[in-house]
Amino acid sequence: MPDKFLLSRLVRTAASEVYVIWEGETRVGQLHLHFAHYTIHVTIMLEVDISLTDEEELVAQIDEDIVSSYLPSFDREEMLVTIFRGEEISAFSYSPADLEEMEDGDE
Repeated sequence: MPDKFLLSRLVRTAASEVYVIWEGETRVGQLHLHFAHYTIHVTIMLEVDISLTDEEELVAQIDEDIVSSYLPSFDREEMLVTIFRGEEISAFSYSPADLEEMEDGDE
């Protein structure tokens, strides 16, 4: 059976990853993973309501597809999961192009 959710990675560092969570064409939320030695901290921010069964499936999929590739369950002390419900209000980016425009406007 194929996974219900698509996890699309946005950022990866040596100790963390950020994903967008999709169900079909619907953006479900965002996932932040932080690897702290033998403990994995998982934060899920849901933008839509999903059932408790779907939450459990999502956490199992995250564990199987992402976390276990970093540190299998028998090698880790804990995987701590926190789930929030909210909405994205806006996003900001301070790219070099934005900074150049700001500097040009000051002249």
